[in-house]
Amino acid sequence: MAGCAARVPPGSEARLSLATFLLGASVLALPLLTRAGLQGRTGLALYVAGLNALLLLLYRPPRYQSPTSFLFLNRYVCSLSLFHYSEYLVTAVNNPKSLSLDSFLLNHSLEYTVAALSSWIEFTLENIFWPELKQITWLSTTGLLMVVFGECLRKAAMFTAGSNFNHVVQSEKSDTHTLVTSGVYAWFRHPSYVGWFYWSIGTQVMLCNPICGVVYALTVWRFFRDRTEEEEISLIHFFGEEYLEYKKRVPTGLPFIKGVKVEL
Repeated sequence: MAGCAARVPPGSEARLSLATFLLGASVLALPLLTRAGLQGRTGLALYVAGLNALLLLLYRPPRYQSPTSFLFLNRYVCSLSLFHYSEYLVTAVNNPKSLSLDSFLLNHSLEYTVAALSSWIEFTLENIFWPELKQITWLSTTGLLMVVFGECLRKAAMFTAGSNFNHVVQSEKSDTHTLVTSGVYAWFRHPSYVGWFYWSIGTQVMLCNPICGVVYALTVWRFFRDRTEEEEISLIHFFGEEYLEYKKRVPTGLPFIKGVKVEL
């Protein structure tokens, strides 16, 4: 019958559900990768890449068809889940001594929670009253690219910094704390902040949320302006002239943010 959704072959839902469950359970295979001689980071990268490839095969169109707005929302939920889970996972690999439930960053701040709720409310209301706003595929895809770029840059920064990375700005220098200037830190002084900056704005572009898109951009810019200044005060205290030289050579990477001003 014209206009009706395509029939799903008998048993396909059960098979798909079982396959998805087994993929989730495959996390138990990570220790086997380590025993096989692969380093922790290499094994983790291979696992994540393989898992994503299998998920793409399982959920490739036209198995499921849904309104464009739901595609945007699905992208957002997947991006949000991956971001918070990977924050915990990379911390567990890099710096297990600092690992806690806070490493998920789910309780980052009241402002972060309000911002997330606001974006969900805006998406829902606009999808009901102005659904045409949620049909701009090229804009949502642009947001997705921003999210992927931001996520990759932030995780690259965390891996490069290793045990030097911490979710909390440190006020005291540990014995093992070194100044990292290689890898992505040769491009930007604060690559993890740059990644999070574009990731957060990208989520709203991906949802085609015009109001939260603008508000997020202004809010996260102000947050990271203050955060970089706070962190650089500690870094100058820790590393002195070494950090000042690094500061002269490498930009923050954040638009119109130069970091703390140093009076000579």
